[in-house]
Amino acid sequence: MPQPTTGEPDVEPVDVASADVVPQVQLVSPTGERVVEPDNAAYRSRVDHLTSEDLRALYRDMVLTRRFDDEATALQRQGELALYAQGRGQEAAQVGSAYALAPQDYVFPSYREHGVLQARGVDPVDRLRLYRGADHGGWDPNEHNVHLYTLVIGSHVLHATGYAMGVQRDGAVGTGDAARDAAVVTYFGDGATSQGDVSEALVFAAVNNAPVVFFLQNNQWAISEPTSRQSRAPLYQRGEGFGIPSVRVDGNDVLACYAVTAEALERARSGGGPTFVEAYTYRMGAHTTSDDPSRYRARAEEDHWARRDPIDRLATLLRAEDAWDDGWAAGVEREADALGERLRTEVRELGAPPTSTMFESVYATEHAQVTAERAWFEQYENETSTEAAR
Repeated sequence: MPQPTTGEPDVEPVDVASADVVPQVQLVSPTGERVVEPDNAAYRSRVDHLTSEDLRALYRDMVLTRRFDDEATALQRQGELALYAQGRGQEAAQVGSAYALAPQDYVFPSYREHGVLQARGVDPVDRLRLYRGADHGGWDPNEHNVHLYTLVIGSHVLHATGYAMGVQRDGAVGTGDAARDAAVVTYFGDGATSQGDVSEALVFAAVNNAPVVFFLQNNQWAISEPTSRQSRAPLYQRGEGFGIPSVRVDGNDVLACYAVTAEALERARSGGGPTFVEAYTYRMGAHTTSDDPSRYRARAEEDHWARRDPIDRLATLLRAEDAWDDGWAAGVEREADALGERLRTEVRELGAPPTSTMFESVYATEHAQVTAERAWFEQYENETSTEAAR
């Protein structure tokens, strides 16, 4: 006899309780209190200089990132974007780590690092040009030292390692000049750790002592595949297997993410080589707007992580330390509203580019095959338009 359904997906949910026993760096608890333990003293010292104004700046960028995410999702639902990859829930990992970057450091993101781009000053509308199909990327990588979004899973991790080796060979590592020494950070997800490109990057980084930080955002789901079906060990141990110093951090704790990344970047810039960081967080939204997480995630799991919202955690800390001001908070909300209005207006105004622009920016210099393909395509378009006009 058929059994009644509960509406829950017919899959084994992730055991969120067991995840809490894996050692990780935490400076602010889920309830918004400072965590003071002997084991985290070195990391606590890295956030001692952060003022109330600094904490409010972190909060602002996290709130604006969340609003950007919500507006972009709505635009895709309205047919204004072809696709969008949500980052809701990962704001602390992204903004916290990005605040540790120096201006000369270079970032290689995947396709979900909206908070990193917010902190690095990449224009919000430009971030959506790729998802709109308006161009190949949307911003000048050299202006913000942020490479374009990468849709091919894991490939950019190799690119980041190669770039870091170039920085090293250019003599911009270990000079002692804080304005010159540089490092590279590459962001990727738990699913990417199963890609061969990531393993190859770890090999090259380790043996060349490359100044690169591998920042893994473990949001626990590679589309519908849980991390438990990708690895039998915590993912930060993947780096240790290649001889790379590795650490797991509470990815919903913005101060811990800042401190851990600051230490890793300092090591890289000074010539100490790569670091592997696993930020243990949660993807509160869908993998992309073509995904339905209710088909494979249990409601209890989502509720568990909703109570660990990174923005709420920082807000609680600000209130506890008398750094919260209602007038200032209202100003952040007004700024978020203005951001939403700008996205709704300007994204719709992005015109469709000429189709021939698909041949641009493929190679840095002229390429015979691309030139031939462009000529053929332009001839085809001219013939098609002539036939249509008859």
